[in-house]
Amino acid sequence: MRLVVAFVLVAGLTAATTGALTFREARTGVLQQSQDAVIKVLRTQVDRLAPQLGFPPDEAQLRRLATDVARAEPSGTWRVLATYGDLRATSVDDDPFEELTPALRKAVDSSMATVFQRVDSGDHTSLVVGMTVTFAEPPRKGEYASGIHVFLTVPQTTERAYVDALVTAVERATVPALALAVLLALLAARGVLRPVRALRRATRSIAEGRLDTRLTVDGSDELADLSHTFNETAAALEESVAELRGMEARARRFAADVSHELRTPLAAMSAVTDVLDEDAARLDPDTATAVRLISEETVKLARLVNDLMEISRFDAGAAVLHLDEIDLAESLRRTLADRAWTGLVDTDLPPPDALRTRVDPRRLDVVVANLVGNALRHGARPVALRLYEGGEPGVRRLAVIEVSDSGPGIPDSVLPHVFERFYKSDAARTRTEGSGLGLAITAENVRVHGGTVRAANRPEGGAVFTVELPLPSDQFPEENRW
Repeated sequence: MRLVVAFVLVAGLTAATTGALTFREARTGVLQQSQDAVIKVLRTQVDRLAPQLGFPPDEAQLRRLATDVARAEPSGTWRVLATYGDLRATSVDDDPFEELTPALRKAVDSSMATVFQRVDSGDHTSLVVGMTVTFAEPPRKGEYASGIHVFLTVPQTTERAYVDALVTAVERATVPALALAVLLALLAARGVLRPVRALRRATRSIAEGRLDTRLTVDGSDELADLSHTFNETAAALEESVAELRGMEARARRFAADVSHELRTPLAAMSAVTDVLDEDAARLDPDTATAVRLISEETVKLARLVNDLMEISRFDAGAAVLHLDEIDLAESLRRTLADRAWTGLVDTDLPPPDALRTRVDPRRLDVVVANLVGNALRHGARPVALRLYEGGEPGVRRLAVIEVSDSGPGIPDSVLPHVFERFYKSDAARTRTEGSGLGLAITAENVRVHGGTVRAANRPEGGAVFTVELPLPSDQFPEENRW
């Protein structure tokens, strides 16, 4: 659109400027030609009739001079005024000769040259010409003014018609010029914008992950250079991304392989530590302390290995949902009871079968256990677990699970990172019960259910984690319910 507007403005300005200059030159030429013709005829007639005048002339002679000069124009449009001193006579009886201005009369009185002036009378323009009748006197070797002045007024109706026709022609020529400008602008825009649009589509394709997108390079102008540079950049980006993906895949495979290989020795270590724990009471204090330490660290290592294997499944896209329709409130109660947290956590749950949906019970148990355990370890009591229905009625139903504590809350600088792997808000706390993967696993489990999880601080103090899971709705097709 900007290109079209620019072309139209340039074409309009060019047409207007050209039309104005053409009009001025043509108008000047028409008026100059008419003026020269009138002056030539007038001078010829005066030169022919002047010798017939007596000197000094009387009023009848002046009238005859004015009438004879006016007859030189067959169409009868000339009006002539002849003066000598106070005497004046016109070719038309009682003609006031209003077109004659004082300035023109004064110029004729002071010069023997032919003087002319265009006078606008409102509805028409007239050419007024004035000249002094001169006589030759050989002894004086020159001409001298006789005191007789002749004034002629000619209506320029024909010339005005020519000028009006010129204006009309310029106006009519402007419209095709603007139309041609629009056509040229559209053609230019098409030629210029086609590669730009192709570049835009290619850029969007790259942004959507299709890194093998390339542009066809035509010509050798700046747009061709840009397309060539885009292709080089896309190729370099594809190579870099492929290398990064390969490194990431190898890293995931390494973590999965290491976790898998550690399970067998860890199983044996766990069995041994269980036996040692049973006999720890009969051992000497130092040995018993060492046994308990080994047992605790083995449990932590086993938990870390299990979490690493779980997160590797998410990374590999191998996490499988085993869906079952359950009562969410009953599932949350069972999670607390299995871990002996019933007396430690305040609950606000709906009645049985009030909220039912299809989820993976094991993964939901992991989500709730990780959030409640995190609140008990790093927050402060009371810890509350709440379940209710949210969302927009008639649009989207949600099951909302909230876990809140009464601790110091989460620092603002930490909030954006709480679901990152191995992230710990307390840099000094290098050793904890957790693996650093609990909240990351929670977020992945919520995501595979099509839900969301977020962390925030309560105004009254403490942290709150909110999980939103979609609920079925009769208003949606079966395939879009989950």
